Amino acid sequence: MIRAGIVGAAGYTGGELLRLLIHHPEVEVSFAHSRSQVGLPIHNVHTDLLGDSELSFTDQVHFDIDLLFLCMGHGASSEFMKENQVPDTVKIIDLSHDFRMSNEAVYGLPELNRDEIRKARFLANPGCFATAIQLALLPLAYNGMLREVHLSGMTGSTGAGVQPSASTHFSWRDSNVSAYKVFTHQHMEETAKSLQQLQPWFDKPINFVPYRGNFTRGIFVTAYQHCEWPLEEAIQVYKEYYEDHPFTWVSDVAIDVKQVVNTNKCVLHLEKHGSYLVIHSAIDNLLKGASGQAVQNMNLMFGLSEKLGLNLKPSAF
Repeated sequence: MIRAGIVGAAGYTGGELLRLLIHHPEVEVSFAHSRSQVGLPIHNVHTDLLGDSELSFTDQVHFDIDLLFLCMGHGASSEFMKENQVPDTVKIIDLSHDFRMSNEAVYGLPELNRDEIRKARFLANPGCFATAIQLALLPLAYNGMLREVHLSGMTGSTGAGVQPSASTHFSWRDSNVSAYKVFTHQHMEETAKSLQQLQPWFDKPINFVPYRGNFTRGIFVTAYQHCEWPLEEAIQVYKEYYEDHPFTWVSDVAIDVKQVVNTNKCVLHLEKHGSYLVIHSAIDNLLKGASGQAVQNMNLMFGLSEKLGLNLKPSAF
């Protein structure tokens, strides 16, 4: 059994990890750390876990474990690593952005770095928008066909974290849509780095307009660029790239967010309009965009089946 500890277990990503790991056949959760919920049963916060676990939150962290998940806010993971000497025997998966651009950690996108992930001791889990966008564009970069690309994407409110803010509370978010961080979203830096890993000469802009959606979870991204491939060839290229990756699928019909919510899937759909190739990408921001991908990476790091504990069913209606 893999003994796992979670630091920051009271938030959205920590809660999703608990849901997955409690039912994972090869994992024992050693502790669920939270400064704000010390002593409370985890089902007091993650109420759907009532009856699934008697674990309580603790403010203590120990390293008599095999794997440590860091689910804290951005900036807190790097502080934790400075303040704690984590033994080399403990593997680490960080879900913040703190180490995504660092050479200290392997970048944990399985569809790009699966072999490196298998050997990793310290792993930086990708961002949610970065995951949806990279999976839409990796086959183009792999074939040297990536050009200046334009993207728009909408994310659910859980992408902003558990603490409410002026742009996440119900009264503002419900029946509302807004743009934010236009062309400046923090996930574009890691996205460009990954694409250049496959197409080193790529130096064109990634023009991304993100939107806040009036739903809780899920991401839908649309990307388009000039591409000489006929649609049938593009579809074949995408299916070949992902044929050995169990969670990314190319759909022959139009896709929607409900196909992926509550799953670790990414679904893609391609269209051709004149000289433009259009790629739609949908993921669950908390699963394939965060905790599900972290468990997928854990499986790879410990030599398990990549899909173990992740055969999850979407709620189609």
